[in-house]
Amino acid sequence: MQAYENLAGNSGVEAYEILREGIRVRFNGGATYLYDYRIPGRVHVDEMKRLALAGRGLSTYIARFGGAYARRLD
Repeated sequence: MQAYENLAGNSGVEAYEILREGIRVRFNGGATYLYDYRIPGRVHVDEMKRLALAGRGLSTYIARFGGAYARRLD
């Protein structure tokens, strides 16, 4: 996984891994979730990927629009 840049300085996201059809996100505290094109859907996952690469806004986006996840991984 790649460390999340956290440009705003207050993110709950620690790291992420971009997958072909999804993204894994590890939050502060260690919980890791898989979001994929099935759940919550391609539009949301592609936006999560964009925000992860930008290093800003990922945690807020997930809280607002990506609450459904495909699977908890830990």
